[in-house]
Amino acid sequence: MDELALLKLWNEKRRSVITAQVSPTLVLIGVFVLAAYGKFDNASTSAKLLTIGVGAATGIPAIISQYAAIREAEALIMDLNKLKSSSELTKKVADSRSLLSLAAIAIVGLGIAITALVLWAVLGSA
Repeated sequence: MDELALLKLWNEKRRSVITAQVSPTLVLIGVFVLAAYGKFDNASTSAKLLTIGVGAATGIPAIISQYAAIREAEALIMDLNKLKSSSELTKKVADSRSLLSLAAIAIVGLGIAITALVLWAVLGSA
């Protein structure tokens, strides 16, 4: 692949990470609003479990797809580093491996933290 094709692929990976966050964010907003208004206080156990299930059904695939996009971007960085001559932009992108590793850790860590917070918000008043 040439430099331009690799940079286009890099941008696709970035876009997929961002796009994967939309659905879970909307679900989290819904859970947050319901919890803020105390709607889970008197909710049935089945309604609480359904809420947690929907959150997991949107959040887990999003985390997996974001993590996969980051792993693919790491491989892309290796290909960018193999180019004989490259632009300054390509050199900057190729130097992003540590940021990608940090993003992967953050995605997993935040996923675990948000899962715990959703469980607390939904079941905490049980």
